[in-house]
Amino acid sequence: MIISFSVSNFRSFSSEETLSLIASKRLSGKHEEHTVPIPDSDQSALRVGVVYGANGAGKSNLFKALWYVRSVAKNRREKGSGTGREAFRLHGGPGELSTFDLQFIAAQKVYRFGFKADDERIAEEWLTQVIGKRERVLYERVTDKEGRVTVEAPGLRGLNEKLDALTTVGGPQNQSFLATVNVTLQASDYGPELGEIIKWFRKGLSLIAPSSSFLRLGHFLASNQECVEFTSSFLRAASTGIDHIEVSKKEITEDEFRSLLPKDLVAEVLKDVQEEDDGKALIKLDVGNELLVERSPENHYFKISIRSAHAGDDGKCVPFDIDDESDGTKRLLNFMPALDSLRSSECVFVIDEIDRSMHPNLVWELLSFFLGSCSQCKSQLILTTHESNLLDLSLLRRDEIWFAEKDPSSATRLYSLSDYKVRNDLEIRKHYLQGRFGAVPFLGDLNRLIESEGEAR
Repeated sequence: MIISFSVSNFRSFSSEETLSLIASKRLSGKHEEHTVPIPDSDQSALRVGVVYGANGAGKSNLFKALWYVRSVAKNRREKGSGTGREAFRLHGGPGELSTFDLQFIAAQKVYRFGFKADDERIAEEWLTQVIGKRERVLYERVTDKEGRVTVEAPGLRGLNEKLDALTTVGGPQNQSFLATVNVTLQASDYGPELGEIIKWFRKGLSLIAPSSSFLRLGHFLASNQECVEFTSSFLRAASTGIDHIEVSKKEITEDEFRSLLPKDLVAEVLKDVQEEDDGKALIKLDVGNELLVERSPENHYFKISIRSAHAGDDGKCVPFDIDDESDGTKRLLNFMPALDSLRSSECVFVIDEIDRSMHPNLVWELLSFFLGSCSQCKSQLILTTHESNLLDLSLLRRDEIWFAEKDPSSATRLYSLSDYKVRNDLEIRKHYLQGRFGAVPFLGDLNRLIESEGEAR
């Protein structure tokens, strides 16, 4: 779970802004099932965070900042490619550092991972375990202006000779030390604690962009009949017109596999299947169709297809290609593995613009389902949205509702509804749309434009 995330000098963020998912003690007794105790602390973390704001206010930049941090934590950077950071461009210079600080729960422990970066180097980096009010340092890294990397790792010393050697070397100036460990060493070389942290960034933190789809949807459903049944029942209850989902996994020959892909892509997939830890490589053909290669020990090739079945007038079900479904239904279908994972594992899903192509009532039901059916899980759902239908205190706590708004310098500011004193029976949605809490489009100039056009006619 994410406890807090702070960012400065990145895209529309200038000075430091923080999204805190620590439950407010002032709201104790309100939706207590929405909270999970934070280890070694008397505080609790929220299982949901919903961020509102007008178009261009910076909601998606918060999502992109998390995406960037995950990338820095686990991915290799090519030499000379810089750090890939995107600084705030309306003031400051290229040498001004961007700062990121993420607190999260992994394997029942609280950690802080953060770094400061300019265009060319990770100037500072830290990874600590937070134990109450103190911090245990796993490592701290500094890069000087000449590009020399120095790592002090009191929490990693003596675990493994290869890890000790890597600590001495430090790694590339434009790559985080955590990513250097991830891409250079085997899991057995860095021990279980770093293993759990790297695993959290690789598999525990899932980020879903508005246009992205769940790449392994077919493979996920084909290997999980319980999830197929869950998906079918959810789509049926959501009045999508779908009675159930059908998934087929058919083994094909290597020649058939090669005929479905460009030659250069075939080589890339076959290379991936040899390098992946699970011995599998997956590629999406089109909506509802995937190819899977499994190494066991020689390669086996499969085509996976998903179809939706609708009941006809005679009661018999007629199969349809998934591509024939509405954009909203396809987007909802892509959320099903996320929703199933939220029910069954300790993971974090961050979804940007969840309301894209989806009916407001469907978004409300999806969030309500998560909060109601996953109350015993230590999973977390963070959303950005325009959908004011979720501004309902019977659904969410005040500290779960956040706003993003541009200040006069065009920098994004983050603040919570819990910063306001509001009655429990207040109609939050109405007051939000009236502008009481900010973070709504300012249409004054547009209204004047309409008036002036009317006068000109």
